[in-house]
Amino acid sequence: MVQKRFLWIGSGILLLALAAGGVWAWRTYGPARTAAASDGPPVTAASPSGGNGLATLPDYSAQANDTLIRRTIDVHTVRPERPTEGITPYTVERGDSVFSIATKFQIKPETILWGNFDTLEDDPELLRPGQVLNILPVNGLYYKWQEGDTVEKVAQEFDTTPEEILSWPGNNLNPLDPKVLTGDWVIVPGGSRPFKDWAAPVMIGKRYSFPSLGPGACPGGYDGPVGSGNWMWPGWFTTISGNDYWDGHPGIDIAAAPGTGVYAADAGVVVFAGWSTRGYGYLVIIDHGNSWVTFYAHMDQVNVGCGQRVGGGSSLGLAGNTGNSTGYHIHFEMRYGGTPVNPHLYY
Repeated sequence: MVQKRFLWIGSGILLLALAAGGVWAWRTYGPARTAAASDGPPVTAASPSGGNGLATLPDYSAQANDTLIRRTIDVHTVRPERPTEGITPYTVERGDSVFSIATKFQIKPETILWGNFDTLEDDPELLRPGQVLNILPVNGLYYKWQEGDTVEKVAQEFDTTPEEILSWPGNNLNPLDPKVLTGDWVIVPGGSRPFKDWAAPVMIGKRYSFPSLGPGACPGGYDGPVGSGNWMWPGWFTTISGNDYWDGHPGIDIAAAPGTGVYAADAGVVVFAGWSTRGYGYLVIIDHGNSWVTFYAHMDQVNVGCGQRVGGGSSLGLAGNTGNSTGYHIHFEMRYGGTPVNPHLYY
């Protein structure tokens, strides 16, 4: 009897504990608690569909979602341009000029010459299809390190700062301990230098002579008329064809056709008549006796000789395509005291 009584008491206590646990669980995890914790409207329980155990989602309502951010499909991906830090090789194509190449790479034409002295020798007329040029990633010059050079010395020589050279990533220099070996090539951002002038004159008597330009140079010592300063156009056409005037190109290229004439821009004396080894081809130079000198280059035919006196508008010969030229034109230069002057200032 006693054992049966204790069994009844233990069963009762167990039932009470289970009931208390059920009430606690209902209050903690029941539907009312879940609904209160939700920010949105109550969601009805999903029912199995087709016996596969998958829940059926509520129908989509465009009106209920009209505040959502919508994304449109765009299969085109824009790839950002990344700046170049080193030298880019470029093969010259037919029809290229220093100007057009500079425009293509968004740098100054001077930078094309300063980056390729071994190829172009500061002369844009030496440009030829098939040449491989160094294209700098920034305006400046490309310099071959010499024995005894320092960053400070090179920066001063080319009118820039040591920081420009040291900080350019393509040079791979340690700013705290820059080491450059003799013969290494270095980009000098912002650097510049004077162009080499192959047409340096020599004064003989009262007129200039140009012996450095080749066998067409005249011995000099001439006398003759002095120019009036009223400049005449030297060709038939007025269109610029090819290179215009800039620091690296000391003249203008005037369009011409085979057989068209070339004319003296003012009165003077012929001091060069014949072939030039510096790329001018057949060349005529007139000294106007007032510190002015004019050049007429790439001619097919020269009709004047050394020491000959000419007046403004006199025929000098025929336009051509000789020397470093890629098409018929007149390369026309004006120099005062030996220094190139922009012809556009007078025409």
